[in-house]
Amino acid sequence: MNQPQIILLGPPGAGKGTQSTRLAEEYDVDHVTTGDALRANRDVETDHGTPREYMEAGELVPDPVVNEIVVEALADADGFVLDGYPRNLDQAEFLADIVDLDTVASLSVPEDELVRRLTGRRICPDCDATYHVEFAPPAEAGSCDDCGAELTQRDDDTEDTVRERLRVYEENTAPVVDHYRETGKLTEVDGDGTPDEVFTALRETVEA
Repeated sequence: MNQPQIILLGPPGAGKGTQSTRLAEEYDVDHVTTGDALRANRDVETDHGTPREYMEAGELVPDPVVNEIVVEALADADGFVLDGYPRNLDQAEFLADIVDLDTVASLSVPEDELVRRLTGRRICPDCDATYHVEFAPPAEAGSCDDCGAELTQRDDDTEDTVRERLRVYEENTAPVVDHYRETGKLTEVDGDGTPDEVFTALRETVEA
């Protein structure tokens, strides 16, 4: 398939970032994440102000601003993988008015596995290197391979915080999954395999 238009959905820890990047490379299309699009267009004027105003105030960027930034990001894209958008039904309905999607895939991973993936992450406070206690451990437990600094766990990677993030996802974004399922566009992909296994399943979905 040449330059498809894809949405990849899934909870935190499901592997959307990794798989979106691989899909974008495979099909030579743009990888569009909401965060990157907002940062790249932080000074774009909209009827509701600029993204910078909300980001610097530590506030959620409202839907009308996010929508305009997504339009800007997709304007010159012949194909794309959207990662992190739409996050709610209003955004999904807005998107339906501006693009004709080829594939909507949702990565499904058990909650306990998501918690295991997210709580195992460790970062280096000095050089920002990232590790995982199970999947990508440092050569010496607790120490950065690159600079030797003591690794730390981010506040939002503790189990209580992770479970709250998953609850918020379920509350806000799971209805988007249901919406695409009801329209017949959704394909659910088992995200509980190796990255290669998941990518193969996604590629089969895109090319079906």
